[in-house]
Amino acid sequence: MRGSCHCGGVAYTLDETPTEAIECNCSICRRRGSILAFVKPEVFHLETSRDGLTVYTWNKHAIRHQFCSTCGCAPFAEGQGRGGPMVAINLRCAEDLDLATVKVTPFDGAHRIPGPAD
Repeated sequence: MRGSCHCGGVAYTLDETPTEAIECNCSICRRRGSILAFVKPEVFHLETSRDGLTVYTWNKHAIRHQFCSTCGCAPFAEGQGRGGPMVAINLRCAEDLDLATVKVTPFDGAHRIPGPAD
């Protein structure tokens, strides 16, 4: 699977096509309209330079939200999940992916109680 920002300055490929994702209602995901699939870093391949990325962190700075410095799209984020390092793929930035084929589960990130991994 391939994905990118709007201008193409940030592009990636995945070794697999996600079949499940979450739609989170936390303050940043709600504003961005993200639908997120989580993958291990070894199946994620950034095809462009990191020079075109700007990083945004907030709260505990556990997730590095990556967005294109030119067009502002946020195709992915990197951080620590409960199982170790992870990459959160914004499926709205995936190319040729029919979101109707992905099982999307609502996630109440706005009211989530932090756990030991947080």
